Amino acid sequence: MARDAAGISLKTLAGQLGVSEETMLAWESDRAEPNPSALAKMSALFDVSPAWLMTGSGDGPGEDSDERALEAVRNELSRLRTAYQEIGRLIEATTNQLERLDHQIRLRNLSKDVAH
Repeated sequence: MARDAAGISLKTLAGQLGVSEETMLAWESDRAEPNPSALAKMSALFDVSPAWLMTGSGDGPGEDSDERALEAVRNELSRLRTAYQEIGRLIEATTNQLERLDHQIRLRNLSKDVAH
């Protein structure tokens, strides 16, 4: 069931929907049906269609979670690679700046030594 797959307790979900735990149990045991507003809230909360909640047909919770997890990891890796490249550019620019400053200081010190 969607609530279990989401790791949400009966009490928590009932509180979020503004219904009693008994009402939730009635919905889960098919003794009653949720009103359209509660159905829409649960659909959004569990990221499933209202039809799946009512009939069990179609994609349920977690059925494509492996694919979503894989895509999320790929996106994170891409983001990290981009950040790594940017860090490389920043290191190179900072190194060049350090070398220029070091060179300027050496030239200034040489000028002072020659003047004395």
